[in-house]
Amino acid sequence: MLIILDRDGVINEYDGNYICSADEWHPIPGSVEAVARLCNAGHRIAIATNQSGIARSYFSSDDLDAMHDKLEHLVEAQGGCIDFIAYCPHHPDDHCRCRKPLTGLLDQIRQHFHLASLGGAIMVGDSRKDLEAAHTGGCRAILVRTGNGQDTERHLDARPIPGANVTIYDDLSKFTDALLSAGGW
Repeated sequence: MLIILDRDGVINEYDGNYICSADEWHPIPGSVEAVARLCNAGHRIAIATNQSGIARSYFSSDDLDAMHDKLEHLVEAQGGCIDFIAYCPHHPDDHCRCRKPLTGLLDQIRQHFHLASLGGAIMVGDSRKDLEAAHTGGCRAILVRTGNGQDTERHLDARPIPGANVTIYDDLSKFTDALLSAGGW
């Protein structure tokens, strides 16, 4: 199964401030191990992440590459791998097609894996943008309470995403426990 992960707030710690270097990038406890466990169970892993800090000149694409290299090395040290990373470097005012909640990043992932659709894929995020992209892109939407997840959960109660069935877990590790104990969904 293809599992698409948001990055900030799902895999790494995120408090609303831009993460501008590999030194500032810190995994949420248990998240790297969760990614490796998913890989070892036969799932393919992709990341879809908005990174407007590039357009805002807070960090460069080389800085982003260093953050992703750190992530990939940590996952590989646990015996897993990340198959593909799609990111949007654009400013929200650029009106690109790749910035979540639009599905351009998911389209890149679908094309990378040569899939006709993302039906059957799962997308894990901590924000409404992630959940909307998942729903529109045909993925099963999972919300984690890390990062912005608790705020997102509170707002979903007041303003649900029409037609979306969102499942909620405390963190990526708890989602992984549930998926692997169920033998897949």
